[in-house]
Amino acid sequence: MSSADEDDASNVDLDSDGDSEISYPEDEDAALEIEQKTEVPESINFKVNIVDIAFHPKRNLIATGLIDGSITLHSYGVGDVKNMELQTFDHHNKKPCRAVHFSASGEHLFTGAQDTTIGVVDLETNSVFRKFGREGGSPIYSILPIDNYLLASGEDEGEVILWDFRMQAPIEVFQDCEDYVSSLIINKEKKLMLATSGDGRLSVYNVRAKKLEMQSEELDSDLLCAGIFKGGTKAVVGSTDGALNIFNWGEFGNISDRFPGHPGSVDSMVVIADDVIVTGCEDGKIRAVQLFPNRFLGSLGNHGGYSIERVRLSYDSAYIASSSYDQKVKFWDLSGIEELRNEDVKETKEKHKQLNKPVNDFFADLV
Repeated sequence: MSSADEDDASNVDLDSDGDSEISYPEDEDAALEIEQKTEVPESINFKVNIVDIAFHPKRNLIATGLIDGSITLHSYGVGDVKNMELQTFDHHNKKPCRAVHFSASGEHLFTGAQDTTIGVVDLETNSVFRKFGREGGSPIYSILPIDNYLLASGEDEGEVILWDFRMQAPIEVFQDCEDYVSSLIINKEKKLMLATSGDGRLSVYNVRAKKLEMQSEELDSDLLCAGIFKGGTKAVVGSTDGALNIFNWGEFGNISDRFPGHPGSVDSMVVIADDVIVTGCEDGKIRAVQLFPNRFLGSLGNHGGYSIERVRLSYDSAYIASSSYDQKVKFWDLSGIEELRNEDVKETKEKHKQLNKPVNDFFADLV
């Protein structure tokens, strides 16, 4: 969400029941709703718009960054274990908190905001123990913890920054992007970091060598989010034109495949299996999408037609959480996706069996 979008978001007129529908064109998966088979936590409601959400990597906690600059921590659960607000932080001078991200250990929560600063919350003491920014820096758009101390941030004006959060000044400032840096992800080896940008290019940074490794050709729309799949051999990038742009790993100069089909911009995504992602779309739907073969598996649900700003996967892969302009964080069960995927594998194997049957067996089936 750009700074202009944030201004628009603060003026969104919501009906009291939050069920107002916004009309978008129907697409091929509109008829298929993925069944919610198990109980999920209740929605968490806010009085202001949500900009970002993040799951804790080891506990049933979720953080939200809000448009009024505050950050909340909630525990979540099902049955007798109800959702509970645990803590609220307000260290960004009431400027929108655009990015929240837990460290891999779960000891720290990093927050980035429009006030150009990054905050570090110690979750043992529930206190903000570090806050830093760079002189002349622009508003923070995205953040990514890399290891115990290394952190990356993306800014409104296109800068990508590497930090050691124990230090006040940045380690490195990259100025290769010409527009906002919408998202940052890194491969499991913690070596190559991908940055998506509003300039329509994917930038690849070697964080160990502290250099730009490669940059893609400019695509025709803003790049908003990304994921790594197929065992680290491919990357998928969502864009404002509704397409999923696919790159072979190490061949980032141009896309190897393109899967259109979303009726609005793909604002957020998360990889949930080696060939399945969940996307948050401008039309208000949360979709499960299979890659290779490229097809929609179905829709998990919606936020009453309001754009899905974020989708995130819980640490135990039990839930997807989503957020939207309806000022709610909703939770979704994933077991129905796995069943659909498994059914399709069985169907494919059965087709291969039929195709490979001896000729005599084939005609016997017709008797």
